[in-house]
Amino acid sequence: MFSPELKKEISEYVQQLLAETNHPELPEGEIKFLLHVDGKESWSWANIRNNNDRNILAPQDLCRNKSNNYTEIRAINKLWE
Repeated sequence: MFSPELKKEISEYVQQLLAETNHPELPEGEIKFLLHVDGKESWSWANIRNNNDRNILAPQDLCRNKSNNYTEIRAINKLWE
C-alpha cells in the first residue's frame, strides 16, 4: 500500500513518538513494533515495523486487510441482531 520509502519514514516517526513517551516499560534504544494498516479496498493493506527489524515476519493473520473480511463482518453483525 505504501512505498518502501514512505514505510521507512512512517517507521522512523512512530519510533520517535514511542521513544518520546518515556514509558518505563519500553526498552532503551530501538523499540520493536508492528503497525498494521487496512486500506479502503479488501486487497489494500500494509505492515510497518521498526526499520532495524526487517528479518522478523509479520504474523500470517496480518498479511491481509482485516477490516474488509466479510466473514468477520457478518459475525459481528449477528452479535448486534
